[in-house]
Amino acid sequence: MSNQNPIFIPGPTNMPDRLRLAMHVQTQDHRAPDFVETFAPVLEDTKRVFGSTEGTIITFPASGTGGWEASVTNTLSPGDRVLVARYGMFSHRWIDLCQRHGLEVQVIDCDWGAGAPADAFEAALTADSAHKIKAVLVTHNETATGVVSDIAAVRRAMDAASHPAMLFVDCVSSLASMPFEFDAWGVDIAVSGSQKGFMLATGMAILCVSPKALAAMDTATLPRTFFDFRDMMKANASGGFPYTPPLQLIYGLRESLKMLFEEGLENVYARHHRLAEGVRRAVDAWGLKLVAQSPDLYSDTVSAIYVPDGFDSNALTDHAFNAYGVSFGIGLGQMNGKAFRIGHLGSLTDVMVLSGLATIEMAMADLDYPITLGSGVSAAQEYFRANRAGTLKSAA
Repeated sequence: MSNQNPIFIPGPTNMPDRLRLAMHVQTQDHRAPDFVETFAPVLEDTKRVFGSTEGTIITFPASGTGGWEASVTNTLSPGDRVLVARYGMFSHRWIDLCQRHGLEVQVIDCDWGAGAPADAFEAALTADSAHKIKAVLVTHNETATGVVSDIAAVRRAMDAASHPAMLFVDCVSSLASMPFEFDAWGVDIAVSGSQKGFMLATGMAILCVSPKALAAMDTATLPRTFFDFRDMMKANASGGFPYTPPLQLIYGLRESLKMLFEEGLENVYARHHRLAEGVRRAVDAWGLKLVAQSPDLYSDTVSAIYVPDGFDSNALTDHAFNAYGVSFGIGLGQMNGKAFRIGHLGSLTDVMVLSGLATIEMAMADLDYPITLGSGVSAAQEYFRANRAGTLKSAA
């Protein structure tokens, strides 16, 4: 029986054999003198993926949610106000996390399918003349809706309001798949994880932290122990860890960085855009609509797709799994039952994406969707043939 590879969920993503083998290592002493030779270069090289020379890389054995908890607890105090826009399931979860930590959360509600509202952020920050807002929290790539937000525009809005708040960005499903410019965008903390663009197993939260955010630790009073930046940074300085590290994931991240740099980050981003555009051509050929409201919001790592009225998206993803052994993303939150998601990030090629499109087409045809079998695959094929990897164009 197939072990179901590839999968088409937006994370965890397919793991290349090269990375699985890199993580297949025997237990080693993480306090031995030679561990620094492995770990220190990983931290330094990861900066390149974040687009930073000024930031400090801090990792924790956790998922992205752990990274967000670390961001909040190391820089804020009970009662501090944060500004967040809710436009999908994951931005909603960060709101919940902050509320549970006793923060005052100022929420800007947006339509699901919209992006981060830079204008609304600017208005809220301009109105905050007392500077009670300590941080603005933004989800770069909203995985539930397939929407990518303009972080540079958010930074411009903050600067236009002359507001000193920190900027925290969730880039879990965008980093190492789409361009990210930590320094240029003026980000103070960016949170990612091992299980998406880095093509590894879940289990490592990966953060880039600015000097301004590190300085905020001096006044922050939220409790933290496991997620204490200072403890981690002190141990990392000598190549160590304050507690037992996820050794296999560290070896995996070292190899993942090698793969990304061998392909070239610009080529990685171009590949993700090409794969995403092939999926979008298929969606258009099916006569279906993306949840993202406009092309400038289209994500290059995940497409959320509305099913026609009268159909249940959960029934579709269940049938694709039960009949064909392939996973697609379910609709989350407000999208539950209304939309399914195709993840097209990480270790994927044109041919692998075509197999996913063919599978979901068969599942839709089985459930009597108003589509023409083969239409989406054909549209994607035409696009891929005309936009092959590298410099090749159509042979015609």
